[in-house]
Amino acid sequence: MSDIISKTVKSSDLELKDTVVHLNRVTKVTKGGRTFTFAAIVVVGDGNGVVGHGLGKSKEVQEAIAKGVEDAKKNLVKIPLRKGTIPHTQEGRYAGAKVLLKPAANGTGVIAGGSMRAVLESAGITDVLAKSKGSSNPQNVVKATIQALASLRDANAVARQRGIELAKVFNG
Repeated sequence: MSDIISKTVKSSDLELKDTVVHLNRVTKVTKGGRTFTFAAIVVVGDGNGVVGHGLGKSKEVQEAIAKGVEDAKKNLVKIPLRKGTIPHTQEGRYAGAKVLLKPAANGTGVIAGGSMRAVLESAGITDVLAKSKGSSNPQNVVKATIQALASLRDANAVARQRGIELAKVFNG
């Protein structure tokens, strides 16, 4: 958990692009009739390794999306990118949703479905193989994907953690 906190990024100095992952209409039946509200799951990213997710709820669609964007800006994480892909294979899990992310060769593209694709593209990942296993709940899949991305470590972080120099990470 402390690793994610150390990767947190300020949103004020970034150019963030938002993507609506899922928009859900919720109906509440009352004595006076039906009341509709909307819940929007939004992903924001700068396309250069910074990504975040948020949930906004309101009686108006645009207001729900705006609230989701504001919430997403509060949950930004910085991920290590290596030539447009991720540095190593990583699994993520949140509730019943499980995701598997694998690095891919240049030119492969983003091989991922639905909610995962929005998160990966917002983060600026151009080549990755991804598989969603378990629950297909969009909110849990987004959270599992961000958890997997936040768990990624680059070679410099591995060398620091082991207390060795960078060259020894690759040579053993």
